[in-house]
Amino acid sequence: MSLDTSDLKIRCESLGAHDAAQLLLTSSPEEASRALSGLLPNIAQDVLAHLPAEKVRAILKATPREIADAWTLESQYPEGSVGSLMEPPFGVFRPEDTIGETIEKLREIAKEHLITYCFVTDTGGKLVGVITMRDLLLNPHERSLGDLMLRDIFSLKPDEPLLDAMKATMNRHYPVYPVCKSNGELAGLVRGQALAEAQAFELSAQAGSMVGVEKEERLATPVFRSFLFRHPWLQLNLLTAFIAAAVVGLFENTLQQIVLLAVFLPVLAGQSGNTGCQALAVTLRAMTLGELKQGKEWKALAKEATLGLANGALVGLTAGAGMVVYAHMMKSPVPWKLGGIVFLAMIGSCVVSGAAGALVPTVLRRLGADPATASSIFLTTATDVVSMGLFLGLATWLIL
Repeated sequence: MSLDTSDLKIRCESLGAHDAAQLLLTSSPEEASRALSGLLPNIAQDVLAHLPAEKVRAILKATPREIADAWTLESQYPEGSVGSLMEPPFGVFRPEDTIGETIEKLREIAKEHLITYCFVTDTGGKLVGVITMRDLLLNPHERSLGDLMLRDIFSLKPDEPLLDAMKATMNRHYPVYPVCKSNGELAGLVRGQALAEAQAFELSAQAGSMVGVEKEERLATPVFRSFLFRHPWLQLNLLTAFIAAAVVGLFENTLQQIVLLAVFLPVLAGQSGNTGCQALAVTLRAMTLGELKQGKEWKALAKEATLGLANGALVGLTAGAGMVVYAHMMKSPVPWKLGGIVFLAMIGSCVVSGAAGALVPTVLRRLGADPATASSIFLTTATDVVSMGLFLGLATWLIL
Protein backbone atom coordinates (compact mmCIF):
# COMPACT_ATOMS: atom_id res chain seq x y z
CA MET A 1 0.00 0.00 0.00
CA SER A 2 1.48 3.33 -1.07
CA LEU A 3 1.60 6.30 1.27
CA ASP A 4 1.04 9.94 0.41
CA THR A 5 3.81 12.42 1.14
CA SER A 6 2.48 13.55 4.54
CA ASP A 7 2.02 9.95 5.73
CA LEU A 8 5.47 9.06 4.44
CA LYS A 9 7.02 11.96 6.35
CA ILE A 10 5.21 10.95 9.55
CA ARG A 11 6.37 7.35 9.18
CA CYS A 12 9.97 8.48 8.61
CA GLU A 13 9.83 10.66 11.74
CA SER A 14 8.57 7.72 13.83
CA LEU A 15 11.27 5.32 12.61
CA GLY A 16 15.02 5.16 13.08
CA ALA A 17 17.28 6.10 10.17
CA HIS A 18 17.79 2.50 8.98
CA ASP A 19 14.08 1.66 8.97
CA ALA A 20 13.13 4.99 7.38
CA ALA A 21 15.62 4.30 4.60
CA GLN A 22 14.06 0.87 4.01
CA LEU A 23 10.66 2.56 3.70
CA LEU A 24 11.96 5.11 1.17
CA LEU A 25 13.52 2.39 -0.99
CA THR A 26 10.04 1.53 -2.28
CA SER A 27 9.07 5.19 -2.83
CA SER A 28 9.70 7.26 -5.92
CA PRO A 29 12.56 9.80 -5.76
CA GLU A 30 10.03 12.64 -5.81
CA GLU A 31 8.04 11.21 -2.88
CA ALA A 32 11.22 10.49 -0.93
CA SER A 33 12.50 14.01 -1.57
CA ARG A 34 9.31 15.63 -0.31
CA ALA A 35 9.23 13.42 2.79
CA LEU A 36 12.88 14.10 3.66
CA SER A 37 12.47 17.84 3.10
CA GLY A 38 10.03 17.91 6.01
CA LEU A 39 12.52 16.36 8.44
CA LEU A 40 15.25 17.99 10.50
CA PRO A 41 18.40 18.39 8.36
CA ASN A 42 20.49 16.01 10.48
CA ILE A 43 17.76 13.35 10.44
CA ALA A 44 17.36 13.63 6.66
CA GLN A 45 21.14 13.33 6.28
CA ASP A 46 21.20 10.24 8.52
CA VAL A 47 18.45 8.58 6.46
CA LEU A 48 20.28 9.36 3.21
CA ALA A 49 23.42 7.76 4.65
CA HIS A 50 21.52 4.46 4.94
CA LEU A 51 20.36 4.50 1.29
CA PRO A 52 22.23 3.07 -1.72
CA ALA A 53 24.26 5.63 -3.70
CA GLU A 54 22.02 5.28 -6.78
CA LYS A 55 18.90 6.03 -4.74
CA VAL A 56 20.57 9.04 -3.09
CA ARG A 57 21.55 10.48 -6.48
CA ALA A 58 17.98 10.04 -7.74
CA ILE A 59 16.53 11.75 -4.64
CA LEU A 60 19.01 14.66 -4.87
CA LYS A 61 18.14 15.09 -8.55
CA ALA A 62 14.44 15.35 -7.63
CA THR A 63 15.11 17.82 -4.80
CA PRO A 64 15.20 21.62 -5.14
CA ARG A 65 18.77 22.73 -5.56
CA GLU A 66 19.05 24.73 -2.34
CA ILE A 67 17.80 21.80 -0.24
CA ALA A 68 20.03 19.32 -2.07
CA ASP A 69 22.98 21.66 -1.54
CA ALA A 70 22.16 21.78 2.17
CA TRP A 71 22.08 17.98 2.42
CA THR A 72 25.38 17.74 0.55
CA LEU A 73 26.88 20.39 2.82
CA GLU A 74 25.74 18.58 5.97
CA SER A 75 27.14 15.25 4.78
CA GLN A 76 30.67 16.65 5.03
CA TYR A 77 30.41 16.70 8.84
CA PRO A 78 29.91 13.86 11.35
CA GLU A 79 26.57 13.02 12.92
CA GLY A 80 26.03 14.91 16.16
CA SER A 81 28.02 17.96 15.04
CA VAL A 82 26.80 21.48 14.29
CA GLY A 83 27.71 20.91 10.64
CA SER A 84 25.14 18.10 10.40
CA LEU A 85 22.40 20.73 10.94
CA MET A 86 23.95 23.42 8.78
CA GLU A 87 22.21 25.16 5.88
CA PRO A 88 23.87 27.24 3.14
CA PRO A 89 24.00 30.94 4.04
CA PHE A 90 21.68 33.10 1.96
CA GLY A 91 21.59 36.86 2.27
CA VAL A 92 25.36 37.40 2.27
CA PHE A 93 26.62 40.90 1.40
CA ARG A 94 29.73 43.09 1.46
CA PRO A 95 30.46 45.98 3.87
CA GLU A 96 30.37 48.52 1.01
CA ASP A 97 26.86 47.54 -0.09
CA THR A 98 24.25 50.16 0.75
CA ILE A 99 20.99 49.50 2.55
CA GLY A 100 19.05 50.32 -0.62
CA GLU A 101 21.04 47.84 -2.69
CA THR A 102 20.68 45.19 0.02
CA ILE A 103 16.89 45.59 0.22
CA GLU A 104 16.53 45.21 -3.55
CA LYS A 105 18.61 42.01 -3.53
CA LEU A 106 16.65 40.68 -0.58
CA ARG A 107 13.37 41.09 -2.50
CA GLU A 108 14.53 38.36 -4.88
CA ILE A 109 16.25 36.15 -2.32
CA ALA A 110 13.24 36.19 0.03
CA LYS A 111 11.03 34.69 -2.68
CA GLU A 112 12.78 31.35 -2.24
CA HIS A 113 14.51 31.48 1.17
CA LEU A 114 13.67 32.51 4.72
CA ILE A 115 16.00 35.35 5.70
CA THR A 116 16.37 36.27 9.38
CA TYR A 117 19.70 38.11 9.41
CA CYS A 118 21.96 39.47 6.69
CA PHE A 119 25.57 38.35 6.96
CA VAL A 120 28.41 40.64 5.95
CA THR A 121 31.66 39.07 4.72
CA ASP A 122 34.91 40.41 3.35
CA THR A 123 36.37 39.43 -0.04
CA GLY A 124 37.84 36.26 1.47
CA GLY A 125 34.46 35.09 2.80
CA LYS A 126 35.32 35.86 6.43
CA LEU A 127 32.31 36.91 8.51
CA VAL A 128 32.80 40.49 9.68
CA GLY A 129 29.30 41.58 10.66
CA VAL A 130 25.58 40.90 10.98
CA ILE A 131 22.69 43.16 9.96
CA THR A 132 19.22 42.81 11.48
CA MET A 133 16.01 43.52 9.57
CA ARG A 134 15.30 46.40 11.96
CA ASP A 135 18.54 48.11 10.88
CA LEU A 136 17.52 47.79 7.23
CA LEU A 137 14.08 49.26 7.86
CA LEU A 138 15.03 52.22 10.05
CA ASN A 139 18.13 53.62 8.35
CA PRO A 140 18.60 55.71 5.18
CA HIS A 141 19.07 53.75 1.96
CA GLU A 142 22.35 55.43 1.14
CA ARG A 143 24.16 54.23 4.28
CA SER A 144 26.56 51.31 3.87
CA LEU A 145 26.28 48.04 5.75
CA GLY A 146 29.77 48.51 7.14
CA ASP A 147 28.55 51.54 9.10
CA LEU A 148 25.62 49.71 10.71
CA MET A 149 26.62 46.08 11.08
CA LEU A 150 27.10 44.40 14.43
CA ARG A 151 30.77 43.51 14.70
CA ASP A 152 30.75 41.54 17.97
CA ILE A 153 29.48 38.28 16.47
CA PHE A 154 28.68 35.04 18.23
CA SER A 155 29.20 32.03 15.97
CA LEU A 156 29.48 28.25 16.09
CA LYS A 157 32.01 25.94 14.44
CA PRO A 158 30.89 23.22 12.00
CA ASP A 159 32.79 20.42 13.78
CA GLU A 160 31.53 21.50 17.22
CA PRO A 161 29.48 18.79 19.01
CA LEU A 162 25.78 19.58 19.34
CA LEU A 163 26.06 19.21 23.10
CA ASP A 164 28.70 21.95 23.28
CA ALA A 165 26.64 24.14 20.97
CA MET A 166 23.61 23.70 23.20
CA LYS A 167 25.60 24.83 26.24
CA ALA A 168 26.96 27.86 24.35
CA THR A 169 23.51 28.95 23.12
CA MET A 170 21.61 28.18 26.32
CA ASN A 171 21.22 31.85 27.32
CA ARG A 172 21.12 33.40 23.85
CA HIS A 173 18.00 32.02 22.13
CA TYR A 174 18.81 33.52 18.71
CA PRO A 175 16.64 32.35 15.81
CA VAL A 176 19.73 31.80 13.61
CA TYR A 177 23.41 31.20 14.41
CA PRO A 178 26.21 31.74 11.87
CA VAL A 179 28.64 28.84 11.52
CA CYS A 180 32.26 29.75 10.78
CA LYS A 181 35.35 27.70 10.05
CA SER A 182 38.43 28.05 12.23
CA ASN A 183 39.76 30.85 9.97
CA GLY A 184 36.54 32.85 10.38
CA GLU A 185 35.13 32.00 6.94
CA LEU A 186 31.33 31.80 6.89
CA ALA A 187 30.43 28.15 6.23
CA GLY A 188 26.68 28.22 6.78
CA LEU A 189 23.98 28.83 9.34
CA VAL A 190 22.06 26.80 11.91
CA ARG A 191 18.53 27.64 12.95
CA GLY A 192 17.90 27.76 16.68
CA GLN A 193 14.80 25.61 16.32
CA ALA A 194 16.75 22.83 14.59
CA LEU A 195 19.44 22.98 17.28
CA ALA A 196 16.89 22.73 20.09
CA GLU A 197 14.95 19.90 18.44
CA ALA A 198 18.09 17.89 17.73
CA GLN A 199 19.25 18.24 21.31
CA ALA A 200 15.78 17.37 22.63
CA PHE A 201 16.03 14.10 20.72
CA GLU A 202 19.47 13.37 22.17
CA LEU A 203 18.24 14.02 25.71
CA SER A 204 15.13 11.88 25.18
CA ALA A 205 17.37 9.01 24.07
CA GLN A 206 19.58 9.24 27.16
CA ALA A 207 17.14 7.44 29.48
CA GLY A 208 17.01 4.49 27.09
CA SER A 209 20.79 4.39 26.72
CA MET A 210 21.12 3.88 30.47
CA VAL A 211 19.41 0.48 30.16
CA GLY A 212 20.75 -0.57 26.77
CA VAL A 213 18.07 0.81 24.42
CA GLU A 214 19.64 2.15 21.20
CA LYS A 215 19.01 5.77 20.19
CA GLU A 216 17.74 4.62 16.80
CA GLU A 217 14.90 2.55 18.27
CA ARG A 218 11.45 4.16 18.17
CA LEU A 219 7.93 3.01 18.98
CA ALA A 220 7.35 2.14 15.32
CA THR A 221 10.59 0.17 14.93
CA PRO A 222 9.82 -3.39 13.70
CA VAL A 223 9.69 -6.03 16.44
CA PHE A 224 12.62 -8.09 15.13
CA ARG A 225 14.90 -5.05 14.82
CA SER A 226 13.97 -3.93 18.36
CA PHE A 227 14.80 -7.47 19.50
CA LEU A 228 18.27 -7.22 17.91
CA PHE A 229 18.83 -3.85 19.60
CA ARG A 230 17.83 -4.96 23.08
CA HIS A 231 18.73 -8.63 23.46
CA PRO A 232 22.56 -8.33 23.65
CA TRP A 233 22.23 -5.95 26.59
CA LEU A 234 19.84 -8.34 28.35
CA GLN A 235 22.41 -11.12 27.95
CA LEU A 236 25.01 -8.82 29.51
CA ASN A 237 22.58 -8.01 32.32
CA LEU A 238 22.05 -11.74 32.90
CA LEU A 239 25.80 -12.29 33.10
CA THR A 240 26.15 -9.54 35.71
CA ALA A 241 23.18 -11.01 37.62
CA PHE A 242 25.09 -14.30 37.82
CA ILE A 243 27.87 -12.39 39.57
CA ALA A 244 25.43 -11.18 42.24
CA ALA A 245 24.00 -14.70 42.53
CA ALA A 246 27.52 -16.09 43.03
CA VAL A 247 28.03 -13.70 45.96
CA VAL A 248 24.85 -15.01 47.59
CA GLY A 249 26.01 -18.57 46.92
CA LEU A 250 29.18 -17.94 48.90
CA PHE A 251 27.01 -17.43 51.98
CA GLU A 252 24.68 -20.39 51.41
CA ASN A 253 25.54 -21.84 54.82
CA THR A 254 24.67 -18.54 56.51
CA LEU A 255 21.27 -18.40 54.81
CA GLN A 256 20.52 -22.01 55.79
CA GLN A 257 21.16 -21.23 59.47
CA ILE A 258 19.49 -17.79 59.52
CA VAL A 259 16.69 -18.12 56.98
CA LEU A 260 15.02 -14.80 57.78
CA LEU A 261 18.03 -12.98 56.28
CA ALA A 262 16.64 -13.84 52.84
CA VAL A 263 13.59 -11.67 53.50
CA PHE A 264 15.72 -8.50 53.72
CA LEU A 265 17.99 -9.16 50.73
CA PRO A 266 15.62 -7.46 48.21
CA VAL A 267 15.10 -4.59 50.66
CA LEU A 268 18.81 -3.82 50.72
CA ALA A 269 19.26 -4.34 46.99
CA GLY A 270 16.28 -2.13 46.11
CA GLN A 271 17.23 0.70 48.47
CA SER A 272 20.88 0.81 47.43
CA GLY A 273 19.87 0.53 43.75
CA ASN A 274 17.60 3.56 44.04
CA THR A 275 20.34 5.51 45.80
CA GLY A 276 22.73 4.72 42.97
CA CYS A 277 20.19 5.64 40.27
CA GLN A 278 19.65 9.04 41.91
CA ALA A 279 23.38 9.70 41.87
CA LEU A 280 23.64 8.46 38.28
CA ALA A 281 20.84 10.75 37.08
CA VAL A 282 22.42 13.83 38.70
CA THR A 283 25.89 12.96 37.35
CA LEU A 284 24.62 12.47 33.79
CA ARG A 285 22.73 15.75 33.99
CA ALA A 286 25.88 17.53 35.18
CA MET A 287 27.82 16.04 32.25
CA THR A 288 25.13 17.10 29.79
CA LEU A 289 25.10 20.69 31.06
CA GLY A 290 28.89 20.89 31.27
CA GLU A 291 28.88 21.27 35.06
CA LEU A 292 31.13 18.25 35.65
CA LYS A 293 34.57 19.29 34.41
CA GLN A 294 37.42 16.91 33.65
CA GLY A 295 39.55 16.43 36.75
CA LYS A 296 36.77 17.55 39.13
CA GLU A 297 34.94 14.23 39.28
CA TRP A 298 36.17 13.55 42.80
CA LYS A 299 33.90 16.32 44.12
CA ALA A 300 30.84 14.61 42.68
CA LEU A 301 32.09 11.30 44.05
CA ALA A 302 32.56 12.76 47.56
CA LYS A 303 29.15 14.44 47.50
CA GLU A 304 27.29 11.30 46.45
CA ALA A 305 29.14 9.16 49.00
CA THR A 306 28.23 11.67 51.74
CA LEU A 307 24.58 11.68 50.66
CA GLY A 308 24.69 7.89 50.65
CA LEU A 309 26.00 7.92 54.22
CA ALA A 310 23.25 10.29 55.42
CA ASN A 311 20.42 8.59 53.56
CA GLY A 312 21.72 5.13 54.43
CA ALA A 313 21.79 5.95 58.14
CA LEU A 314 18.19 7.19 58.17
CA VAL A 315 16.68 4.40 56.08
CA GLY A 316 18.95 1.97 57.94
CA LEU A 317 17.29 2.94 61.22
CA THR A 318 13.86 2.22 59.74
CA ALA A 319 14.94 -1.02 58.08
CA GLY A 320 16.81 -2.12 61.23
CA ALA A 321 13.74 -1.52 63.36
CA GLY A 322 11.72 -3.54 60.87
CA MET A 323 14.21 -6.40 61.16
CA VAL A 324 14.04 -6.32 64.98
CA VAL A 325 10.24 -6.57 64.88
CA TYR A 326 10.32 -9.34 62.28
CA ALA A 327 13.04 -11.26 64.18
CA HIS A 328 10.93 -11.11 67.38
CA MET A 329 7.95 -12.46 65.45
CA MET A 330 10.09 -15.31 64.11
CA LYS A 331 11.38 -16.09 67.65
CA SER A 332 15.00 -15.31 66.70
CA PRO A 333 17.43 -15.39 69.65
CA VAL A 334 19.40 -12.38 68.32
CA PRO A 335 16.87 -9.78 67.05
CA TRP A 336 18.92 -6.76 68.06
CA LYS A 337 22.05 -8.10 66.40
CA LEU A 338 20.09 -8.67 63.20
CA GLY A 339 18.69 -5.14 63.38
CA GLY A 340 22.20 -3.74 63.81
CA ILE A 341 23.46 -5.78 60.85
CA VAL A 342 20.69 -4.39 58.63
CA PHE A 343 21.54 -0.86 59.83
CA LEU A 344 25.26 -1.21 59.08
CA ALA A 345 24.71 -2.99 55.76
CA MET A 346 22.27 -0.31 54.63
CA ILE A 347 24.76 2.46 55.40
CA GLY A 348 27.62 0.70 53.63
CA SER A 349 25.61 -0.27 50.55
CA CYS A 350 24.13 3.24 50.16
CA VAL A 351 27.58 4.84 50.43
CA VAL A 352 29.00 2.51 47.80
CA SER A 353 25.99 2.78 45.47
CA GLY A 354 25.98 6.58 45.65
CA ALA A 355 29.70 6.66 44.85
CA ALA A 356 29.18 4.13 42.03
CA GLY A 357 26.41 6.29 40.55
CA ALA A 358 28.96 9.07 40.10
CA LEU A 359 31.86 6.77 39.22
CA VAL A 360 30.34 4.59 36.48
CA PRO A 361 29.59 7.38 33.93
CA THR A 362 32.88 9.07 34.82
CA VAL A 363 34.85 5.93 34.02
CA LEU A 364 32.91 5.41 30.78
CA ARG A 365 33.73 8.98 29.74
CA ARG A 366 37.41 8.50 30.57
CA LEU A 367 37.40 5.37 28.38
CA GLY A 368 35.97 7.38 25.49
CA ALA A 369 32.52 5.74 25.65
CA ASP A 370 29.10 7.36 25.93
CA PRO A 371 28.62 7.93 29.71
CA ALA A 372 24.94 6.99 29.45
CA THR A 373 25.45 3.73 27.56
CA ALA A 374 24.08 0.87 29.68
CA SER A 375 25.41 2.61 32.80
CA SER A 376 22.37 1.42 34.76
CA ILE A 377 23.31 -2.22 34.09
CA PHE A 378 26.83 -1.78 35.49
CA LEU A 379 25.49 0.24 38.42
CA THR A 380 22.92 -2.43 39.31
CA THR A 381 25.62 -5.09 39.37
CA ALA A 382 27.81 -3.06 41.70
CA THR A 383 24.97 -2.25 44.11
CA ASP A 384 23.66 -5.84 44.22
CA VAL A 385 27.07 -7.35 44.84
CA VAL A 386 27.99 -4.86 47.56
CA SER A 387 24.62 -4.81 49.38
CA MET A 388 24.16 -8.58 49.47
CA GLY A 389 27.81 -9.34 50.13
CA LEU A 390 28.03 -6.79 52.95
CA PHE A 391 24.76 -7.92 54.56
CA LEU A 392 25.54 -11.63 54.51
CA GLY A 393 29.19 -11.06 55.38
CA LEU A 394 28.29 -9.08 58.51
CA ALA A 395 25.78 -11.74 59.56
CA THR A 396 28.41 -14.46 59.15
CA TRP A 397 30.99 -12.50 61.10
CA LEU A 398 28.82 -11.22 63.96
CA ILE A 399 26.42 -14.11 64.52
CA LEU A 400 27.89 -17.42 63.32
